[in-house]
Amino acid sequence: MTDRPSPDPFPWSAAFAGRAARMRPSEIREFLKLLGDPGLISFAGGIPDPELFPVVAIDQAAREILGDPERAAQALQYAASEGYGPLREWIAGYMGRLGVPCTPDNVVLTTGSQQGLDLLGKLLIDPGDTVLVTAPTYLGALQAFDSYEPAYDTLGPGSGDWNSGGRPALAYLVPDFANPSGETLSLADRQWALDQAAARGIPVIEDAAYRELRFEGDPVPLLLALDIERTGHIDRSRVVFAGTFSKTIAPGLRVGWLCAARELVQQAVLARQAADLHGAVLDQMLVHDVVASGFEAQVARIVTVYRERRDGMLAALARSMPEGVTWTTPEGGMFTWLTLPEGLDSRDLLREAIATEGIIFVPGAPFFTDGGGARHLRLNYTRSDLGTIDDGIGRLGALFARRLAASGAPALAAR
Repeated sequence: MTDRPSPDPFPWSAAFAGRAARMRPSEIREFLKLLGDPGLISFAGGIPDPELFPVVAIDQAAREILGDPERAAQALQYAASEGYGPLREWIAGYMGRLGVPCTPDNVVLTTGSQQGLDLLGKLLIDPGDTVLVTAPTYLGALQAFDSYEPAYDTLGPGSGDWNSGGRPALAYLVPDFANPSGETLSLADRQWALDQAAARGIPVIEDAAYRELRFEGDPVPLLLALDIERTGHIDRSRVVFAGTFSKTIAPGLRVGWLCAARELVQQAVLARQAADLHGAVLDQMLVHDVVASGFEAQVARIVTVYRERRDGMLAALARSMPEGVTWTTPEGGMFTWLTLPEGLDSRDLLREAIATEGIIFVPGAPFFTDGGGARHLRLNYTRSDLGTIDDGIGRLGALFARRLAASGAPALAAR
């Protein structure tokens, strides 16, 4: 047998479409690889506490579904792209309680709200269009939209006009307890955003992943509910609501939904058919059975725990952060957002925090489309107990104080 020289590897980089160059790894997803290290404290990913998953209810639902031959066959068979009918009916009722009168025809189930964002990008963005986002904004939304080759511009509720370059394609907002800032849009700012969208004739994506996690204060009406008040009917609304059960039930089940005008939902169903035919029916059936029997109690349980941890983190920040570091005070959700004094870069600090303190957080730059964010970082409080929060924030505060002192800036060890 004659030895042959090994051929050169196939040049995949030359075969990729131009849009592939815009696909960036998620820094947050990369941090998840470190979560198994028992020596690290993670304030990074927006990860629910697994001890709060309704495991018993999910187990009972699975046994009942798979123990019934008819339901088991339905759970394991191909299905409609719109999703499991009883869950869509439950969601329509849930949306009605939030001020959005609708029917199951206004709902399509998705593989988490992340797939919903990707479907909307596919449907609404042409190359060169302008997508309007806040600064900062959710990194996962930028990843979903990037493949469709938009430009980005900043929208700032209450700050004046939007300065869009190319054809405005859509506006994207996380109105309640935003990722990453933890902030909530006021009613006036929501009305302003709808005014601006109407003036430009563009749709608005309302990402409501964290809405149920309210610790205090009165809920602010949904953008979709406000727009229905203006237009008279959901089928005349410009707002698309993206919801998920990842933060309230379990992210591993990967069940989310879009609620919008039927014309948009029907097109999203076609886009979904091309992507994956339909979601995991068993997962959708499990979620339905769990939420139908105790959604409010599950949410209340989560809120009680996360409120205590939010309070613990805010108290630890007040005790431990050096002068010049500021942070948001979220009324709910999973995050607080820190702003560092001039001269500190959160990416540099992250490397040092991992190496010397065994702590992970998310630096601010990935949440900006213009290269900004170096002085910001995001902290998550939902995965850590109070002792871990106090220990980790104390270490971070000491690290920040050392770096400030080394830079020549005045710093106090605590407030």
